[in-house]
Amino acid sequence: MIKTHILGYPRIGAQRELKFALERHWRGEIDETALEAVAADLRARHWAEQRAAGLDVVSVGDFAFYDQVADHVLLFGCAPARFGFTGAETPLQQLFTLARGVATEAPSACGCGHAHGAQPHGKPALEMTKWFDTNYHYLVPEFDAATRFGLAPDRLLAQVAQARALGHPVKVTLIGPLSFLWLGKAKDGADRLALLDALLPHYCVLLARLKAAGADWVQLDEPVLGLDLPGDWSLAFERAYHLLNGAGASLLLATYFSPLRENLSLACKLPVAGLHVDGVRAPEELGPVADWLPAHKVLSVGIVDGRNIWRADLDACLARLRPLIERRAGDLWLAPSCSLLHVPSTLAHDAALDAELRTWLAGAREKLDELRILKRALDGTGQPEDLAPARAALAARRASARVARPDVAAALAALPPDADRRAAPFAQRQDVQRARYALPAFPTTTIGSFPQTAAIRTARAAWRRGELPDADYAAAMRAEIADAVRVQEDLGLDVLVHGEAERNDMVEYFGEQLDGFAFSANGWVQSYGSRCVKPPILYGDVRRPAPMTVGWTTYAQSLTEQPMKGMLTGPVTILQWSFVRDDQPRALTCAQIALAIRAEVADLETAGIGIVQIDEPALREGLPLRAASRAAYLDWAGRAFRIAASGVADTTQIHTHMCYAEFNDILPAIAALDADVITIETSRSDMELLTGFGAFAYPNEIGPGVYDIHSPRVPTTDDMVRLLRKAAAVIPAGRLWVNPDCGLKTRAWPETEAALRNMVAAARVLRAESRTA
Repeated sequence: MIKTHILGYPRIGAQRELKFALERHWRGEIDETALEAVAADLRARHWAEQRAAGLDVVSVGDFAFYDQVADHVLLFGCAPARFGFTGAETPLQQLFTLARGVATEAPSACGCGHAHGAQPHGKPALEMTKWFDTNYHYLVPEFDAATRFGLAPDRLLAQVAQARALGHPVKVTLIGPLSFLWLGKAKDGADRLALLDALLPHYCVLLARLKAAGADWVQLDEPVLGLDLPGDWSLAFERAYHLLNGAGASLLLATYFSPLRENLSLACKLPVAGLHVDGVRAPEELGPVADWLPAHKVLSVGIVDGRNIWRADLDACLARLRPLIERRAGDLWLAPSCSLLHVPSTLAHDAALDAELRTWLAGAREKLDELRILKRALDGTGQPEDLAPARAALAARRASARVARPDVAAALAALPPDADRRAAPFAQRQDVQRARYALPAFPTTTIGSFPQTAAIRTARAAWRRGELPDADYAAAMRAEIADAVRVQEDLGLDVLVHGEAERNDMVEYFGEQLDGFAFSANGWVQSYGSRCVKPPILYGDVRRPAPMTVGWTTYAQSLTEQPMKGMLTGPVTILQWSFVRDDQPRALTCAQIALAIRAEVADLETAGIGIVQIDEPALREGLPLRAASRAAYLDWAGRAFRIAASGVADTTQIHTHMCYAEFNDILPAIAALDADVITIETSRSDMELLTGFGAFAYPNEIGPGVYDIHSPRVPTTDDMVRLLRKAAAVIPAGRLWVNPDCGLKTRAWPETEAALRNMVAAARVLRAESRTA
């Protein structure tokens, strides 16, 4: 029997309904009851869409108000003791405390004149990092040897009841126990795997209760089976799933994002009712899985790409699926490769995309239709004309003159062999840069963006609607830039930024000015919490027709004697945070972007901007999940960054920035980027991430983030002094910079000024200590 299902659905809403409801709740404009009503309406709407497309079961448990991993922390009662939950808090209060932290109210002592009051004597949020190799961020569970588990299933059971009351057959989605523990962090160095035996009984109770509540299936996501697992973790799967199978629920074990390889036989043998495999990332494993999976088990094939928006080649999909039907007698389920959380809700009627391009694309709703067409083609209920639109779209895309540009290929071919190398080694560059800028010890700067105020957003929206003339819009942005420069000078920052008032998004802004990109009006994807991004659609060869940032940056520099950083997004990040064409190697596309950024860096330098930051927060995110594939990626990704950064004089200082990630396993590659200064997010880890840089003896300058910009908490000077002292114990003080964790776009001005004033004061404390040492 052939059935269709999904592993998860976008929860933010086609019009970002959840985002806006969350932010209204956080501002105190709506209560929990109203927020819950929005969530219930979204779930009902999404289930109806799934059933209308012919799915055999709806997905329950994939909805989250902030993050599915944080939901599991509360589901299994293992919130860290430092949060001090008493049981009097509502589940949503607990969730938002985990996600956003809590600051106690205390009078401001920063002297900035703003009545912000929120000081950092409360509860810092959980650390945040990337979900495998995606741009989705999850909250990292904290475990220790004293961790105890419980079970709080009422919210999940209520969602099952809601779906059942609407008449839907239900498949509940959970993170599997091994992946849940793997994704966490042991704060005291405890063995996370040692907690498995304490966790499993609660999973078993939950599975039994879900079955009693009417869940037809329970999907247990174990994406860690696609990693290079230590032997003891692999061995733990068999005993864990023997115990889970005894709970009586029909279990679908789901893997995605990576080939199973040495874990393939293990996955096929586990005592579960079905196995989902990623047929997009690992098509070569479909045949072996079909042969090894017992006939009584369901084989679920992720045949439609859950992470990209290109319309599926349905004929190619059918060519992969038909042999599976011939090779095994068991049931075959069709699904996207992974959760559809990673694609927009729909692109079918997006007004910003021209009619031809829209036919090439598929959002979540369109992917449901692709599953329906594939099912009908395989079970004999479809018609030949069902496949005609997909065939026509694919043929048009392959033949389109919009896709390939001979001039781009010629420019890449003309690059000299040493285009990815600076003229002098870092030590020599460091001397001439210090002579040029004469910065103090522990120089202070920010990562680039400043608060995007309501005035900025209103002006941009009016300009885009054609209601605000170009000249008036430019004047409004220049006024915002001038204000940002004035604030930075008043605060005493050493290296300034123009604040990026004119930028909607760090990738979208550049994509809009590069050939080869298109943009949707509503193609939103959740990044974390209420934070959504609208990834560019990279459909063709990339070329820079004109300078993109020079005018704004040189205007900012004209307002101050302090050095002004030019702010660019790096080629790897533009690639990673776009929906990338799938008709040529990603390495080639990345090199095209690098060439465009190289030209922008050269124009900034010519215009007198001597410090240029090329952000690469996605470098670690793009690392293949399997170690055997990493060297090739790091080679082409590192070369792309160096191509972008290396066409400048020794006196031009190149910065880069990287977001929350585990860097220790790629430190040689980060050093090989040869950026003069790297800034990284380290505050949530209490500078733990910096330890690896010290052990590696990272040779260039580094700015570890001294406060978390994802939380509204305003850290004190003492807090940041403590972190800087920890940093100075690892990295020589002469190579340390002082900066926030990331850009300040999402923060408000009062807390931004307060935090930066305290940060500057912390740097001055360290300077005084270094003079007396």
